[in-house]
Amino acid sequence: MAVKEELKKLGLHFIVVDLGEVELMETLSEEQREQLKSALLISGLELMDDKRAVLIEKIKNIIIEMVHHSNEVMIKTNFSDFLSQKLNYDYTYLANLFSEVQGTTIEQFIISHKVERIKELIIYDELNITEIAWKMSYSSVAHLSNQFKKVTGLTPTHFKQLKDKRRNSIEKIGGLLNTD
Repeated sequence: MAVKEELKKLGLHFIVVDLGEVELMETLSEEQREQLKSALLISGLELMDDKRAVLIEKIKNIIIEMVHHSNEVMIKTNFSDFLSQKLNYDYTYLANLFSEVQGTTIEQFIISHKVERIKELIIYDELNITEIAWKMSYSSVAHLSNQFKKVTGLTPTHFKQLKDKRRNSIEKIGGLLNTD
């Protein structure tokens, strides 16, 4: 919405405003480009001119959407095929570009986000580890646990215990405060 507002203020007509992309009806002059760039920066957004940077952002957005915002079980299909089809690029090109620019692999980026999502799910305490493993498309609880421990240094169970220790029950707090 912020992008649409800035485009309207500058008198620019857009066909599509989508996550990370804008298609305009007219060609931007250099002055309009600078005005748009400045206006977007004020809104905390950035105008990306580099096609590679735009592609990297698209990869990140697809991963973040898939891991954090999808209420469905994560896709069971091969992620490399999914990403290639979604972005219309060969996966090897995407993987090499991502590694070169980000200094990490797409796989490591996915794992980092999956572990953060698993932490959230453990903290919410609505699903058990088996259900979390299924929701996050792990082949087994052992696979999830091994990956979680590799990234965090903790098992999911230990992480949950640490979280639970930080929280005091109402009875405990009442007992601590009630010292008549």
